[in-house]
Amino acid sequence: MRIAVFATKAYDRRFLDLANAGFGHELRYFEPRLDGETAGLAAGHDAVCVFVNDRLDAGTLERLAAIGVRHVALRCAGYNNVDLAAAGRLGIAVVHVPAYSPEAISEFTIGLLLALDRKIHRAWARVRENNFALDGLIGRNLAGRTAGVIGTGRIGALVARTLRLGFGCEVLASDIVEDPALTAIGIRYVPRDALIASSDIVTLHCPLTPDTHHLLNATSLATLRPDTLIVNTSRGALIDTAALIQSLKARRVGGVALDVYEQEADLFFEDLSDQIVEDDIFQRLLTFPNVLVTGHQAFLTEEALTAIATVTLQSLADAEAGRPLAHALGADRIVRAGPAR
Repeated sequence: MRIAVFATKAYDRRFLDLANAGFGHELRYFEPRLDGETAGLAAGHDAVCVFVNDRLDAGTLERLAAIGVRHVALRCAGYNNVDLAAAGRLGIAVVHVPAYSPEAISEFTIGLLLALDRKIHRAWARVRENNFALDGLIGRNLAGRTAGVIGTGRIGALVARTLRLGFGCEVLASDIVEDPALTAIGIRYVPRDALIASSDIVTLHCPLTPDTHHLLNATSLATLRPDTLIVNTSRGALIDTAALIQSLKARRVGGVALDVYEQEADLFFEDLSDQIVEDDIFQRLLTFPNVLVTGHQAFLTEEALTAIATVTLQSLADAEAGRPLAHALGADRIVRAGPAR
């Protein structure tokens, strides 16, 4: 199959090329993201392969359909950037990678939590300036604290198990589907609002849907315990950033670690070190000493990139051969609020 791969970086090419040795697809790489203006680059291709910040709205999909593209392969789990109803209407099949390496993201989540709680990022910056003072670096033990995990799919379940069994936290969970393996080890499922109000740590692991958009907002943030730590490695728009800033200013939040940001499409995955970033909300966020931001790298391990490439190319091989698509997305997923798998 002829595949136009958008928003590519060197690591994408490396792992897709390695995986493609077993499939024989014709891959053509494009650095720009896919949107209405760049859709024409896919002319002559059967499929497009895209990532989290590519924009596949109705207009983009109509342009793709007009030039003969019949397949969209997301090399990620999330699909909130695709108009699935339009894809179905246009006869474009959409597939994703529902589970590549939940360990990669769950481990990074725990790493962010530890760095935030023990102020490792601030200590690292100090030592580079030969400042070895410990003032302002006091953290708290995780053992015995209440951690709330919103979304207990494969990633959230691993985080919950690690916090419960590895660190001795009291763990609360919230999801529309309860995992009996988690309740068996003492994790309690509670309503989302109760979780937010009762936790010392809140970590987010759910997909972005109408139900979860801005689930941490001015109202819910006002119910937090003092000094609550927030970690988000899922989707940026789960948090209302403007409301979060107000909570930080009011000292209601103890610390925030973000690997995602709701307006990240204009920032992440690019080197902007020699440019002026005009996103005032993001720049304000970075001024807080108790905020740690990384650039959507939780997935970035060799194991995850290998799995993403293999599953993506297998789906397109199945499509080419007319086989059933195990990871197809249909219009029924538009408002689905299930766990991130």
